[in-house]
Amino acid sequence: MAHFEPGERLPDLTVTPDRFLTVRYAGASGDYNPIHIDEEFARSVGLPGRILHGLWSMAQVARAQTEAAGGPDKLLSLSVQFRGMGVLEQELTVTSTVRAVEDGVATIAAEARQGDTRIVRNAVARVVAE
Repeated sequence: MAHFEPGERLPDLTVTPDRFLTVRYAGASGDYNPIHIDEEFARSVGLPGRILHGLWSMAQVARAQTEAAGGPDKLLSLSVQFRGMGVLEQELTVTSTVRAVEDGVATIAAEARQGDTRIVRNAVARVVAE
């Protein structure tokens, strides 16, 4: 079990989505929205190109918490707000800070960014703590 202290900054998770990620994720998730898999279509609707699936970005937030807590079985809940648009081939960083520890549960605030763009905001994870 991991030990958490209020105010503690957890290790950042960084990942760079490669140019084929959205095509692979579409197959895994069943979300074939053309804004994720068709470059020409995405540009035709005013996007800079294909964009990341929101749930893939959320999964990175979950991954950061489970890595800090010692495994996926330690994640009790996760809520997020999708607020920014994620793009391919740009590093995504998840930052996390422990807000409270009570009755063996740590409450962690997190967000995911690409540069100055906050893609996932106001994430709150609850994980099993020591």
